[in-house]
Amino acid sequence: MTAERALVTGGCGFVGSHLCEQLLDAGTAVVALDNFATSTPDTVARLLDRPGFDLVRHDVTEPLPALGSFDVVFHLASAASPPDYLRLPIETLRAGSLGTANTLELAERNRARFVLASTSEVYGDPVVHPQPENYWGHVNPVGPRSVYDEAKRYAEALTMAFGRERGVNTGIARIFNTYGPWMRTDDGRMVPTFIAQALSDAPLTIAGTGEQTRSLCYVEDTVRGLLALAFTGHPGPVNIGNPQEVSVRRLAEEIREATGSRSTVRYVDGAIDDPKRRCPDISLARRELGWRPVITRAEGLRRTIDWFAGRAAVSAEEARR
Repeated sequence: MTAERALVTGGCGFVGSHLCEQLLDAGTAVVALDNFATSTPDTVARLLDRPGFDLVRHDVTEPLPALGSFDVVFHLASAASPPDYLRLPIETLRAGSLGTANTLELAERNRARFVLASTSEVYGDPVVHPQPENYWGHVNPVGPRSVYDEAKRYAEALTMAFGRERGVNTGIARIFNTYGPWMRTDDGRMVPTFIAQALSDAPLTIAGTGEQTRSLCYVEDTVRGLLALAFTGHPGPVNIGNPQEVSVRRLAEEIREATGSRSTVRYVDGAIDDPKRRCPDISLARRELGWRPVITRAEGLRRTIDWFAGRAAVSAEEARR
């Protein structure tokens, strides 16, 4: 299945920009909608001259402008990194509630496929490991991270309600930790933070003990998973992530080795409600979507480090002019 025209909310975000690019590569016209609360148009600068690409500045929590018709609607608009959603708590909750309602109603009017970009954070600090889709999670509903966790949990509930009660063709993707080019240096998540620190020989700051684990999926693989969900018609929820688990400490060491950095390691206080382990069970994605990640962590980190190093070199050259 293919689509002639797609809407991507949060299209200037890290994952959103890669999704727009892969859709364009597949021959789909794309409207990227973004309010630039946590992104800039620079993220899609490489796409602006491509036929079929349109960029619209708009807050998805407000009534949507006339955008034309769509075959598929991807709802990615939301702050996603802890520094961003802690800085924008109410905006994050509104993106998950009003933003999801607005985009679902657009999909309903267009009889379009709707794909919600949910998150592994719906599992909270899990007591089941690895996390399958039928696990209901272990979330603190009033903690500081709840603004993101509960926004996505509500978005999932609303998406399912539109599917059941109104017959909207919906799908839910639970995205696990994703990394790659076009992440912001000040994103606050561990991969861009460690890379930026390593490239400048600054101390690598590890929150907590460093024994907590994450499962990192290269962005190209994550986007393939979103497209597989969109074009197979499965309702989800379905985990999109890499089942290879790594400790935060080990990841810091790998990035230091890959960059040849002289950085030391500095431990800082852990975040409140920070999950101790995070790893997806992707049996459902393998079986129903025919999807699995194919890019190794070593290769993904190499590509990401090269991109960050290139950006740093350009910035240094511009500063010398």
